[in-house]
Amino acid sequence: MEATIATAQRQLAAGSANAQSLLASCVERICNPGGEGARVFPHGVSMAARKQGVAGPLAGVPVSVKDLFDVQGDVTRAGARVLPERAASADAPAIARLRAAGAVFVGRTNMTEFAYSGVGINPHYGTPRNPYDRQAGRIPGGSSSGAAVSVTDGMALAAIGSDTGGSCRIPAALCGIVGFKPTARRVPLQGTVPLSPSYDSVGCLANTAACCAAIDAVMAGEAPPTGPAPLAGLRLAVPTGLVLEGMSDEVAEVFSRTLRRLSAAGALLQDVSFDSWDQLAGIGANGGLVAAEASAWHGSLLAEQADRYDPRVLSRIRLADGQRAADYLRMLQRRGELCRQADAELAGFDAVVLPTVPVVAPRIADLDDDEAFFSTNRLLLRNPAIANMLDLCALSVPCHRLGDAPVGLMLFGRHLSDRRLLAIGMGIEAALRHERG
Repeated sequence: MEATIATAQRQLAAGSANAQSLLASCVERICNPGGEGARVFPHGVSMAARKQGVAGPLAGVPVSVKDLFDVQGDVTRAGARVLPERAASADAPAIARLRAAGAVFVGRTNMTEFAYSGVGINPHYGTPRNPYDRQAGRIPGGSSSGAAVSVTDGMALAAIGSDTGGSCRIPAALCGIVGFKPTARRVPLQGTVPLSPSYDSVGCLANTAACCAAIDAVMAGEAPPTGPAPLAGLRLAVPTGLVLEGMSDEVAEVFSRTLRRLSAAGALLQDVSFDSWDQLAGIGANGGLVAAEASAWHGSLLAEQADRYDPRVLSRIRLADGQRAADYLRMLQRRGELCRQADAELAGFDAVVLPTVPVVAPRIADLDDDEAFFSTNRLLLRNPAIANMLDLCALSVPCHRLGDAPVGLMLFGRHLSDRRLLAIGMGIEAALRHERG
């Protein structure tokens, strides 16, 4: 049976499980010496896991937390070695809402240092291996690398992550689960280590879109989610151009098969070229807004401890050295214009569907070379980052057949259409269920 929040809630209501037994099952998997627990949770099980018993919509549900969020009593390291070893005095607002809803925090998950890569490799604390073809040692995707593997390996029922350019959706797609990026303003960012305040958002990963909807509703302070949207009559845009280039044979075949299935279920598919998407390269020069804002936050740390950074992260932050203040202000203004244009272009559609990433997970060993690493990173970020740059909501759902290499189908929705997009995602999951066994 698939591990979902709804299943756990039924077990809790029936008395066949309790919060302690659900947590114990997760901890057992984390502590399995033959598993990925030490790489997923390099700092062990959270002290916060001992605080249980609160009633609420997520009562007893074990949740992992990306090492980017303040959890009272825990040290926030952001996958790095340069931050002070000081326990947080209070929860980040998103974490506080989950705690008030009864969630049980299992531990802090590993991540790309300072969330600045879509690959998921961490030279400080190790890299969790993708659940697919584990012996080959494939990347989990990033930056929420440990978050994804915590869910696939049953170490948590859901995972809290951040998403600045795809950091929830990339690992979800590569590991075969669901990842959600909300419209940025819906979930407060306070109490998180920033990468780029212009693009950062607080998202989640889980086995189903319904699980993500339940977690998101709590973090956004909204009413519980509704059920799936029927696919018949849905207007789905299929973008043309760059987002479909460079697809591996596996991804191309799965994406084509998925579109046929959606059409058979009654969805109305239309090929579309989005002019706003074609102009995004203009706000990405010298690392764009992300590098500029990261450079500003890391200034004093870099002055004192640059040699303790992951060199690949450091090189991306330093891209901003080629920017001027005027460049940054012009990028902010241009981004606002493109967001408004994109919203108008999406007005005639219920959602956009495209491959989350164009390839299946490569092997960690194949990315030892910097050129291979950075070209793979650009490829993984290419499609998901569109939603961050244009302030859309986005969801990745698995669309491969069970046993095959994981492939994600990504959905984009208009600004603040999050609940509608999650309902569409649930409907698409249902339509693809027989494909996935």
